[in-house]
Amino acid sequence: MVPASERRPPLTDPPIRNVLLLPGIWMRPWTLLALARRLSVDGFAVSMLAYPGVFGGPRPALARLRPALARVDAVVAHSLGGLMVLEALRADPALPVRRVVCLGSPLSGSKVARRLHDGRLGVMLGRSRDLLTRGCSLPWAGQALVGSIAGSASCGFGRMLGGFPGINDGTVGIDETRWSGLADHTVVRASHSGLLLSRDAARQAAHFLRRGQFSHG
Repeated sequence: MVPASERRPPLTDPPIRNVLLLPGIWMRPWTLLALARRLSVDGFAVSMLAYPGVFGGPRPALARLRPALARVDAVVAHSLGGLMVLEALRADPALPVRRVVCLGSPLSGSKVARRLHDGRLGVMLGRSRDLLTRGCSLPWAGQALVGSIAGSASCGFGRMLGGFPGINDGTVGIDETRWSGLADHTVVRASHSGLLLSRDAARQAAHFLRRGQFSHG
């Protein structure tokens, strides 16, 4: 299998047009409006989808995701949304999604989620607890190119539960957004929720959607 970092879209691939946006846990689609507006201005046809991340968990969320994923070329997903998308694409590799951009998704598992669980606050994570604590499975054999955008502004809920050993967005550490299934990874100056408002994050997402890699200039 060709490593994810070496996979690039064929030059004959049609351009990415239809993009689905997914929020993170505890968030609603309206939190995606700033990102949706910027991607729309960039020429993408954007739609948004909510899913039962806390009370429903992965199984009903994935059942709702699959029909939506069958109608788009790419996905930009925040936090838990990125994990949900990759799980759906793993379960159904025939889905036509060719790009996935994860914003602050703990692809290798979340320390904050583990601390909540160990501190008996796992109810806050609902039925998505296991997915958040373990992250995405490997090896990645999906067809989509996956890019990860991490935040480096340490301001968020996770700081209340103790410090991070490295650079983080206040909820997810940069190391947690890295994963061997990635085609590319980049960092912008934003907090975890601030990734949805960041112009740099939107610009990098658009760059990856078009080229299958981020701008590292």
